[in-house]
Amino acid sequence: MIKQLYIKDFALIDELEVAFEEGLNIMTGQTGAGKSIIIGALNMILGERADTDVIRRGADKAISEATIRVGDDEELRELLEANEVETGEYVILRREIRSTGSRAFINDTPVNIGVLKQAGDLLVDLHGQHDHQLLLKEENHLGVIDGFGEIDPILKSYQTEYKKMGELKKELKALKKKEHELQEKTELYRFQVKELEEARLGEIDLDELEGEMNLLDNAEVLDQKAAAISEMGDADDANIIQLLNFLKLNLEDLARIEPEFENYLQEINAARVSVNEAIAFAERYRNSIEFNPQRLEDLRKRQSELNRLQKKYQRDLPDLIQYLHDIQRELSIADNFDLEIEKMEGAIEAQSEVLKEHAISLHQTREKIGEKLAEQIQQELAELGIPHSKLDVRVDWMLSNKGWIEVDGKTIECTENGCDDVRLFISTNKGEEPKPLAKIASGGEISRVMLALKSILAKEQSLPVMIFDEIDTGISGEISEKVGVSMRRLSKHCQIVAITHQPQIASQAHKHYKVAKAEEGDRTVSHIIPLSEEEHIREIASLMSGSEITDSALNSARELIEKNTFRN
Repeated sequence: MIKQLYIKDFALIDELEVAFEEGLNIMTGQTGAGKSIIIGALNMILGERADTDVIRRGADKAISEATIRVGDDEELRELLEANEVETGEYVILRREIRSTGSRAFINDTPVNIGVLKQAGDLLVDLHGQHDHQLLLKEENHLGVIDGFGEIDPILKSYQTEYKKMGELKKELKALKKKEHELQEKTELYRFQVKELEEARLGEIDLDELEGEMNLLDNAEVLDQKAAAISEMGDADDANIIQLLNFLKLNLEDLARIEPEFENYLQEINAARVSVNEAIAFAERYRNSIEFNPQRLEDLRKRQSELNRLQKKYQRDLPDLIQYLHDIQRELSIADNFDLEIEKMEGAIEAQSEVLKEHAISLHQTREKIGEKLAEQIQQELAELGIPHSKLDVRVDWMLSNKGWIEVDGKTIECTENGCDDVRLFISTNKGEEPKPLAKIASGGEISRVMLALKSILAKEQSLPVMIFDEIDTGISGEISEKVGVSMRRLSKHCQIVAITHQPQIASQAHKHYKVAKAEEGDRTVSHIIPLSEEEHIREIASLMSGSEITDSALNSARELIEKNTFRN
């Protein structure tokens, strides 16, 4: 229940704080006193769109805040925990409107407007002055049925399968689009694959290619230098080997006399070994040198072709190889499109059967709920002065030539919310067949049908709070009294906050509030005043007789209140 409502600098409201009570809370007041402003502030708290025009002249921001006592609502608790909002016995919804935009808070934790609206929807059902007109639009009738909690798990299961079907349809569409695109590119891809495959890109090692070309290109130089080295050991005159041997013999003699020459002797010995090995390697290497101009020319051509391909495709060798793999795969897909499409169509056909099962289950559940709802509404309407009403909730399949499933030989259209066309038909007079709600019901009857629906759904959904802004549109007299009785009875299940102009409804209040405006200086300010028992009687009398309250009106007001208090 709404424990407390606080509004500041909102339209005509300077600052207002009011505590509501359990049961039926009634607000009355003259037209223009500010009742609708209070409803507007409540709407703002519940996440509805807010206009900066509501900011009171001279103020920086408009504030609206409601402290609501909550029950054990698991969905609400999960929502708050998911948004890192502390939970407890009360939840405080707060909205601030500034010229630069709005901010939302739950328990002083900043949240986005969507989260505020989600929380508000779980806590409060606010029925505005024109909301009953929604019943006149048949596209809203499905929501009436789906307001019953038992539909949720069945609807969610259907939606899971619907989503899978949608994804398969999307994949098939993309596959067919790709087939069309590839058909245009196939010839180009085939040419490119042929060109790149002939280049044998996978066999190319750039380091090895460049290394072999370097050796072949320098074969003559390599042979000349290696020959010069090998000839050092074959010369008739003094050569390096003889010189090293001469040094060795002399160092051996010196080392026997002066040990300091021993190190140089060892170095000369090592040099002799190295020189001999170098000469031997040079002789062997000459035998391995390849003089092959044709091979060199072939390698140069291959290098030139690779450079051309890299420039043409604007890719280096690794990316060029990857591109070849990619277009080979595309051609493979193109060559197997018929098989892929057939496979996808088979998956869609199988999923269609699964979706059909869930759609039928959802359809049958809605039919069952529709029958139950029709019976309950008829009972409620009898209490509201329509004793011979007959309501028919018709749940029909949505037929379409482009449907996703087939039931009883008919092609059925599927949407995210099912495959059903739900419409309410009603007869308010005995002996008449039900006709579409929009064509048969008067404004007063529509209001009572809406109240009946709200009464039923309040019990089903266990909402903590219901707010009615002039649900009594189009009714008066005895019917108003019946509406009041119904609202008071409904207040046993949830807190009711209602605006009315009807004394028969206001007399049912557990707590009565008067909304009035007054001039304070050069400003007009709206106030909400909790009424005492005697003030409650006088306000009822005022609603009955106007501004001049007579003793007769006071007596009538007392009688009306006493009758309703006794009855309830």
